[in-house]
Amino acid sequence: MTAWSITAGRLTPAQTSGVLALAEAAQAADGVAPLSEHVLLHLRYEGTGDRDLVLTVNNQVAGYAHLDATSSATGTELSGELAIHPDHRREGLGLALVRALIARAGGRPVRLWAHGDLPAAARLAGAAGFDRSRALWQMRRSLGGSLDQPRFPAGTALRTFRPGQDEDEWLSLNRRAFAEHPEQGAWTRHDLELREREPWFDPAGFFIAERHGAMAGFHWTKVHGPGDAPAGIGEVYVVGVDPGEHGTGLGRALTLAGLHYLRGRGLAQVMLYVDEDNVPAIRLYESLGFTRWTTDAMYATRGGTPLAG
Repeated sequence: MTAWSITAGRLTPAQTSGVLALAEAAQAADGVAPLSEHVLLHLRYEGTGDRDLVLTVNNQVAGYAHLDATSSATGTELSGELAIHPDHRREGLGLALVRALIARAGGRPVRLWAHGDLPAAARLAGAAGFDRSRALWQMRRSLGGSLDQPRFPAGTALRTFRPGQDEDEWLSLNRRAFAEHPEQGAWTRHDLELREREPWFDPAGFFIAERHGAMAGFHWTKVHGPGDAPAGIGEVYVVGVDPGEHGTGLGRALTLAGLHYLRGRGLAQVMLYVDEDNVPAIRLYESLGFTRWTTDAMYATRGGTPLAG
């Protein structure tokens, strides 16, 4: 039987490196990254604390879990992510890590993301007493086909984001645009500034639409991988419009402006993420040539009752 231990609290630099290596190994084995961008930013820039659990086998990192708290209209919600190194799967370590994560939640209901919606993750969720509660689609399209020109509502001015000047107004717009979204609508200035520090951040691909002298919408693009190489992939990182602009065509125009920018970078494909139940957004993206590529699933503790350890 494998001897293992789980610790919580601040990770050492060696443990952080071990977690990042674990994530790379899991991605290589599964074809999908096990941890979200949000968690990777937390590991790289913020250090770690009582939201992090590390499972070790013979003093080597074999598993990692992260617990996050976000505020919503119904109160504080806890969501987590976890990964087990491919060399240590089928040893009961995933279930042990989930139980430790639930214990860390102190009796509050927990939701877990399963990136890629892999069968092994579904089996683990069922064994731990979780039910599927939400799904996030990754959609893709080629940038080599036809692409309509953006048509903005009359009186719209398009410009790019100005670092050091636009943060507060953009955050206000983002909160209005995603007031019902459990993650995006909760962004703080710190969340924004972490991404401004990333190598991929480029204000030239961060478009702002202004109407009547105020921000009315935005399309923030992202370039993955080698950037200018044809093998790279672009992303519709986030598109948002002020609720008062719904139905004006501003969101479609902003999306097209970003797609033209990404194609101009020489990219062959573009991707985006959208909630499975966001039917209007999915219809928009399908009308622009996107199709579903993969799915991320979220699982919630069954009936709000955590699994006993």
